[in-house]
Amino acid sequence: MRFLITAGPTREYLDDVRFLTNASSGRMGYALARAALASGYQVTLVSGPVAIAPPDGCDFVPVRTTQELLEACERVWPECAGVIGAAAVCDYRPKIRATGKMKKTGGPLLLELVETPDVLAALGRQKENQFVVGFALESQDARENALRKLRGKRCDAIVLNAPTAIDADENTIELIDRHGVTAGEWSGSKTDIADRLIAWISQNLIGPASDDL
Repeated sequence: MRFLITAGPTREYLDDVRFLTNASSGRMGYALARAALASGYQVTLVSGPVAIAPPDGCDFVPVRTTQELLEACERVWPECAGVIGAAAVCDYRPKIRATGKMKKTGGPLLLELVETPDVLAALGRQKENQFVVGFALESQDARENALRKLRGKRCDAIVLNAPTAIDADENTIELIDRHGVTAGEWSGSKTDIADRLIAWISQNLIGPASDDL
């Protein structure tokens, strides 16, 4: 049985050397990959640029942009029992990417942004007897926004955490199931939270690990 796990940030390029991104370290997604492998699952880890080596034994797919992340996930999605979307995806990209390196002009630069693809929602629309677990990093109206994402992306559960999780070794999360009910509230290292989340998915979304997928 194979899990698809996304991790790390994506980059959206302004020109050939500059890009928009965020401070995601990838630690949560990589911890989930290690926990899933330790529990007997096969893992495809699709990751944006991070300073962490992928766990031994996973199928590793490096990506940079959100579009690359979407395409990589869609290629393997039919082979997977489910997805855990822990990547910190850029929500916007420059409408026009400049060629080469932009030069200073002495005046202001106006940057027009457009939305990037919603990777988890795309997988949710395509799922067939597969689970979708998302992450929601929220600072305002946190639970309400997490519930909106849960329903809008056709998730079976969503992990709510705060901006303090970014580039941190520890985290505090609320796990919300498909009915909007709190299934767990955990604090600790990202490794510990990953172990708990994989165990919960095993017990509540798929049953025991097998080699069927």
